[in-house]
Parts: sequence; structure tokens; C-alpha cells
Amino acid sequence: MNIGFVGLGIMGSPMAANLVKAGHTVTGYDLGTERVERLAGLGGKGAASVVDAVAGADVVITMLPDSPQVEEVAPLVVEYGRPNLLYVDMSTIRPETSREVARRAAAAGVRALDAPVSGGERGAIDGTLSIMVGGATEDVEAARPVLGSLGTTVVHVGPAGAGQTVKAANQLVVGGVYGLVSEAIVLLEASGVDPVAGLDVLAAGLAGSRILDLKRHTMVRREFAPGFRIDLHHKDMGIAVAAAREAGVSLPLTGQIAQLMAAARAQGHGSLDHSALLKVIERLNG
Repeated sequence: MNIGFVGLGIMGSPMAANLVKAGHTVTGYDLGTERVERLAGLGGKGAASVVDAVAGADVVITMLPDSPQVEEVAPLVVEYGRPNLLYVDMSTIRPETSREVARRAAAAGVRALDAPVSGGERGAIDGTLSIMVGGATEDVEAARPVLGSLGTTVVHVGPAGAGQTVKAANQLVVGGVYGLVSEAIVLLEASGVDPVAGLDVLAAGLAGSRILDLKRHTMVRREFAPGFRIDLHHKDMGIAVAAAREAGVSLPLTGQIAQLMAAARAQGHGSLDHSALLKVIERLNG
């Protein structure tokens, strides 16, 4: 299958590489030319522009930082895509943006899905992402063979925009767990307890989580190389807060986590992994 891929960042690069490994013809575009060259070195094709990536594609995937970038790229996908093109936006953006993209795409005969992911850089590399998909049932089924090369869990969660709402819920849970693991580390260390041993026990019990499995040792060592940056999680918490407002519900813990992410960014940690929320909790405790 011919796939156009726009956005070859921390997540997009390994995702595009996995599509190449699965036997697809992948034409990629990114503002960073070195990322395009890296994809070409793996057997993909480089594009000089979004339009070049879209031309002749059966499926176009976008993996972009935020709503403004999707709003800029989506019209090009719709305008230059072939009739009945399947357009899968895997960025994490506002649900209302995804609904508007789907509306405009449908008017032009393009099938659009919002399919944000969870699993971080490791999941993108390993092809084990969880993918939450919003859109028409028949379009989700058409995209499933492609999405199956990127993730092990692909779930149709509802109509256009539903994937983004589920991703907002995912991000508030992830942020909350990072905050609580950070507090657990601070408590253990302040009490003279070995945090490695303590977190090992927690990971094996009811408090266990994917975050504890993957991140507890690097958090204890204060290693915050970005797999998913504070800057992006800060943006995602804004989406979660806005979604709660739109739905008319009160999510007080989500508000607290959003403020902690904002504090991490204000303290200069925006380029670090979101597990660096630990730095904010430590600062609160002197």
C-alpha cells in the first residue's frame, strides 16, 4: 500500500519505519530534512513537501505536535489527495479540530479518522502502541491493516473526535500516575526507605502500572531523557481541561495535574520527559 506520512518526530519516525518493515511503500515528509533522509535510509522515500507526500497515496498519516499544525496540513491532504483517500490523523489535538477536519474531508470525498496513540516512544519503536480511533466504522476497518503495523491495541471508540476525547482521558490518567509516583519517591526517600525496593514492591501489587514498569528506575536515577516531553503533556492537559469544560463536568484532580505540568514547564523542564514531574514535587518539598 502507498502511504504518505507527514511528521517524522520522536513518534512519527519509528512509526513510519515500522510501516516500511511491514512492506508498505512509505513516502515521508518533515520540516527536518535529516529525518526525511533517515526514513529514506531505512527503505522509505523522501518527499520535498506535504503535497509530494500526499500525491498518489492510498493512505495519508499525519503525526504532528498540535492542532495548529494539523489545521495547516489537513487542507493540503484533502485538496491534493486522490478520491476516496483514507486520511488518518494520529496527532493528539482538540476533539473539535478532529471533527472539523472530518467534516471538511467528507465534503471533498476523503475518509478521515482521528487515531491518537498511547505508549510513548518505546511503543512506537516496538510497534505496540494503543490506538484509539474515531470515525465511521467502515473507514476504521479499512485502516485496520495499516494501524495493525503500528500498535497491538486498535479500538474504534466512536465517531469523529471520539479518539481525541479518549486520548484526553488517557493523558489525565498518565499525568496523575506520574504525579503520584513522584510523591511516592519523595516520601520513600524522606523516610529513609530505599526507593528502588519500595517501588519494586508497588509495581508487583495493586499499585502496579505500565508507568511503574517502564519508568520507576529512571525516575529514581533522575534520568529524564525525553520519550514524551513535558511541553507536549502540558498541551494535552489543556485539551483535557477544555474537554471537561465542553462536557460540563468537574475534574478537580485533572486541574491539579494540569497546574503541575504548567509549573514544570515554567521551571524550564519543558524539553524533559514527562516523568520529570518529579522535579516539581521535589521543589515543593525544598
